[in-house]
Amino acid sequence: MRTIRSFVRRAGRVTASQQRALEELWPLYGVDDDGQVLSFAGLFGRDAPVVLEIGFGNGETFVKQAAADPDRNYLGIEVHEPGIGHCLIKAHEAGAGNLRVLAHDAVEVLQTRVPAGSLARLNLYFPDPWPKKRHHKRRIVQDAFVELVADRLGDGGTWYIATDWANYAEHIDDVFAHSDRFTLIERREHDGEAPLDRPRTKFERRGLGKGHRIVDWCFRKNGRSCG
Repeated sequence: MRTIRSFVRRAGRVTASQQRALEELWPLYGVDDDGQVLSFAGLFGRDAPVVLEIGFGNGETFVKQAAADPDRNYLGIEVHEPGIGHCLIKAHEAGAGNLRVLAHDAVEVLQTRVPAGSLARLNLYFPDPWPKKRHHKRRIVQDAFVELVADRLGDGGTWYIATDWANYAEHIDDVFAHSDRFTLIERREHDGEAPLDRPRTKFERRGLGKGHRIVDWCFRKNGRSCG
């Protein structure tokens, strides 16, 4: 795997309530960065399909999905501390006991902590588009990352992606066109009125405000059964 980071740790002010959540709610929802391979049954206290979301932002849509889907376990990865604090607050308000949060580089988590074939679904909503050509190598959707995700999804597991950048959409189409690990189930282009099996996000609203169109994909890992 490449060592180029697909994200930047942006500075942001942590509010008093977010700081309190980071201190008081982390023991309930947080996953410590100890480098150990995750046992999802131990982490959530039950065996259930696991949905992983990379880069959940402020966590509002992540919490909504987890709260509306109590039969599955939701693990979210984010590096922005104010967003993590906000997510913890919302998770506690929603009583989302099927939600856990990890603060680390998602690629490294997938490489070293997520067992092979253990995920039912992966969500990647509005990743950093790195629009300048010289920065395209920093986009998270690359050939090697597609292989990594395929290895971590179970047979028939699904990968949902959304972006509001037309150039990134072309890039994603091209990367998956060269992969034999996934089958495209649906590609939906819209103006915010038809998100694909997800709530509308803050970054989506921001993109729509700039006049961008939205593209959603659902890919299924090739295998024996449907996840």
